[in-house]
Amino acid sequence: MTAVLRAATRPLPRALHPGAWWLWALGLAAAASRTTNPVLLALVLAVAGLVVVRRRTDAPWALSFRMYLLFGAVIVVMRVVFRVVFGGGGGETVLVTLPEIPLPEAAAGIRLLGPVAAEEVLGGFYAGLQLAAMVVCVGAANALANPKRMLKAMPGALYEVGTSVVVALTVAPQLVESVHRVRRARRLRGAREKGRGALRGIVIPVLEDALNRSLALAAAMASRGYGRTGTVAGKARLAVGILVLGGLLGIAAGLYGLLDSSAPRYLGLPLLLTGVAAGVAGFALGGRRVRRSGYRPDRWRAGELLTAASGLAAAALMYLSTRVDPADLYPSLTPLAWPEVSPLPLLAVLTGLLPAVLSPPPPLAPSASVPQLQGASA
Repeated sequence: MTAVLRAATRPLPRALHPGAWWLWALGLAAAASRTTNPVLLALVLAVAGLVVVRRRTDAPWALSFRMYLLFGAVIVVMRVVFRVVFGGGGGETVLVTLPEIPLPEAAAGIRLLGPVAAEEVLGGFYAGLQLAAMVVCVGAANALANPKRMLKAMPGALYEVGTSVVVALTVAPQLVESVHRVRRARRLRGAREKGRGALRGIVIPVLEDALNRSLALAAAMASRGYGRTGTVAGKARLAVGILVLGGLLGIAAGLYGLLDSSAPRYLGLPLLLTGVAAGVAGFALGGRRVRRSGYRPDRWRAGELLTAASGLAAAALMYLSTRVDPADLYPSLTPLAWPEVSPLPLLAVLTGLLPAVLSPPPPLAPSASVPQLQGASA
């Protein structure tokens, strides 16, 4: 009886609105941007990875999350190497002394190698881990959100820009899919080369596949009328572009003014409201000149609202932590101290884990549903 009740109350498998996944990811990235605590940043990475594992599908764009993890690891390593090469001696705890490379007087204030201090190495590691966590959050949204459905949900004023952005976002997933397909074909043919020998046999087919896909996409978009200007006057298009771009810049500057306590007051809420008003006016004016028909539009339901709210709540709680107790968000480097975690920022990060439990599971692939149907018929 208990199993029946659980099955009845469990949400049916379906694909969430891509905007919900992007709001969740951006909220989690905003929470990561407010701290350099390695414990909290590691939790952010774990939360993003767990949600992706539980809610991603078998689509090509879902395979790109591993690439973002590798890119994040490269960012961390590069930040640490940069600190070692260009200023590893800014601390008291010297780990190792490297031979210093003398520079001319024109490069005063810059030092190559020399003593490597633990404070500077940890500073580079914290900063790199923070940037890597933000990149992984964006990668999680790219792996979970359907870019084609995202294009369908774009407002009319962002019709052309949205098309370009969606095409750009699908480049990385398509390259990952091409690499997997080429490697699978090489294994079926018995190719056993590794290293540089296998690189030539992989790069050329992948580039050829990417070129063929680009040409096919361009032909399909041209046949459907993408990029046409119609009979709209040039002044109207210019006005829409100015309003939309000005509104987006105003929103970005207003959000920066709200998040930075040292920024002037006019960069906060007034500029944010002005940017929102300009953006709404541009969307309304641009939507009149673009006529689009929608087939089965994606609607926001309880799963989408809970997913978006969890990401926004994580960002809001982390912002509140910076006002209440910011000491644990930025571990001390001088003197060195072990990073500590307070309950409020910990709750903020764990709030981003709710979509892994509360959101509907992804739809089953056809190959996964066939054995269930056969078992039921048997």
